[in-house]
Amino acid sequence: MIVEIASIFLNVITPVFLIAIIGYVAGPRLGLEARTLSRGAYYILIPAFVFNVISTAEINAALAGRMIGFAVVVHLVVTLLAFIVARLLGRPPAMVGAYMVLAVFGNVGNFGLPIILFHLGSEAEFAATFYFLVIVVVAFVISVAAASGQQGGRLRGIIEVFKTPALIAVVPALLVNLFSWPVPLMVERITGLLGAAMVPIMLLTLGVQLSSMKNIVLSVDVWLATAVRLIGGAAVALLLAGVFGLTGLERGAGIFQSAMPPAVLASIIALEYDLLPDFVTTTVLVATVLSTVTLTVLLAVV
Repeated sequence: MIVEIASIFLNVITPVFLIAIIGYVAGPRLGLEARTLSRGAYYILIPAFVFNVISTAEINAALAGRMIGFAVVVHLVVTLLAFIVARLLGRPPAMVGAYMVLAVFGNVGNFGLPIILFHLGSEAEFAATFYFLVIVVVAFVISVAAASGQQGGRLRGIIEVFKTPALIAVVPALLVNLFSWPVPLMVERITGLLGAAMVPIMLLTLGVQLSSMKNIVLSVDVWLATAVRLIGGAAVALLLAGVFGLTGLERGAGIFQSAMPPAVLASIIALEYDLLPDFVTTTVLVATVLSTVTLTVLLAVV
C-alpha cells in the first residue's frame, strides 16, 4: 500500500501540482495575467475539449441519467452539510454562505480532469468531462443563490450559467454524436489541438491565480470548511455511488471529482458578492495544498 501511495503521489498528483507551481512562480515574474489566461481557456480551450469528448463518446442514456443524479445529489448533500456546520457554530449569514460556496464549487476542471486522466487513463475522459459539466452547473446555481442577497441577482446569475461556452459546445457535440454526422477534418484538427492545450493552460492559470492571493489568515473556519469539502465530499460520494448503481470508471471519476479542493472561481464569486473574500480565498489555498494528501489517499483506496 505504501508503495502504491508513493507511486500515485509521484506520478499522478505531483505532475499536476508542479505545473501549477510553475504558474505560481512564473506568473508574477513574467507578468502573466490570470484573467487573460482563464478567459482564453474558458471561451476557447474548454469548449473545444468538450466538443471533442462528447461528439465521439458512446453515450448510454440510462447511465448518463444516473451520473447526473449522483453528481447533483452529492453536491446538494455536501452543501447542506456545510450549511449545518456553519449554523451549529452560530456563524453569521455571510459566513454560512461562504461555507456553502466552498463546499459546492470543487476544482473539477483544473485539478479534476488531469488527475482523473492520469490515474484512470483516457478511457475515463468522457466520465470526467461529463461530471465536470454537471458539477459546474450545480455549483454555479447554488453558489450564486448562496452568495446573492437579492432574488433578481440570483436569477440573472442562474441564467448566465446556461450561457457558459462549455455548455453551449455540448449542443453541437450531441447532435454530431446522436446523428453520426461526420466532422470535417479541418474542424477535427482545430478542436483537437485546442482541446489538447486545455489541461496545461488551466494548470498554469491556477498557479497564476493562487500567486495573486493576499491576506492569508488561518482560522478555525478555514480548517472546518476545508474538511467539509475534502473529506465530506469524498465520504458522501463514496456512500452514494452504490445507491446510483455506478461502477468502474463512472464510479471512480464521480468520487474523485467530488473530492477536489474548492475552485478559484469560489473566490471570484465571493469577491463579486462581497462574501468574505479573504476567508474564501484563504480556504481555497489551504484546501488546494492539503488535497495533495487527501487525494493521494483517496486515489489509492478507491
